[in-house]
Amino acid sequence: MSDDATVGLIRSLVDAMGPVDGWESLAIILEFGEGFRSAHGYAYSPGDVVTPVACKWSSIEAAVNAYLGCHYRPGDRLPVKILVQFDRTAGKYEVTFEDTDEDRWAVKPKNFREMREQLRPKFG
Repeated sequence: MSDDATVGLIRSLVDAMGPVDGWESLAIILEFGEGFRSAHGYAYSPGDVVTPVACKWSSIEAAVNAYLGCHYRPGDRLPVKILVQFDRTAGKYEVTFEDTDEDRWAVKPKNFREMREQLRPKFG
């Protein structure tokens, strides 16, 4: 069930991020802040083309809830962030949970170039 929920989550993110020509991989951060939710990241295309992407939460909410339901029970404390990385050319993905550090994967004007490379999927 967990793999099915992960595939559903990735499919939902891909559909919600909107069209990006020729993308090969993506990294999207799901944030579970106090009173807000967000999903944003990058799509990576050939030739070092990096496109910022975001997903409207309402369009991914059902898939996110299904995914979380496989990992958490009602009433459990949710992570502060989840990083979803997917390489569609290799067919590989990784989901990383951050339980406490709200600054992890924080993309800011000073660090956005470094962060988009740090977030880029690199599966060995």
